[in-house]
Amino acid sequence: MPAYGFAHLRDRRHHPDILEYLERIQQTLDPFRGRFLVHGPPAEVVEGDWPGSMVLIEFPSLAAARSWYASAAYQEILRLRTDHIDGDVVLVEGVGPGYDPRERAVKLRAEATGGTA
Repeated sequence: MPAYGFAHLRDRRHHPDILEYLERIQQTLDPFRGRFLVHGPPAEVVEGDWPGSMVLIEFPSLAAARSWYASAAYQEILRLRTDHIDGDVVLVEGVGPGYDPRERAVKLRAEATGGTA
């Protein structure tokens, strides 16, 4: 199942460390087959408020995403970003190709009614 590293970056500050981070991050992703799907363009906000930008990186699995984040190579460059950009980063497992949100609704309804659907 694919997994994703998602970052909501706020209060971005351009700094030479950020350029170094950008120059080095792909080499930390390659061993874990991570690839950028979204990298920082301003979002078109259609509901709510969204200050900042976003990054979305795809991995073949949640284990690969966790291994990348914990890797010595990534940890070595992480401060280059975190010292200069405020944000939140999450790792999340994706859904499979046959995902049906109606099945989730059935499960949630059963939980809400104490196990009866």
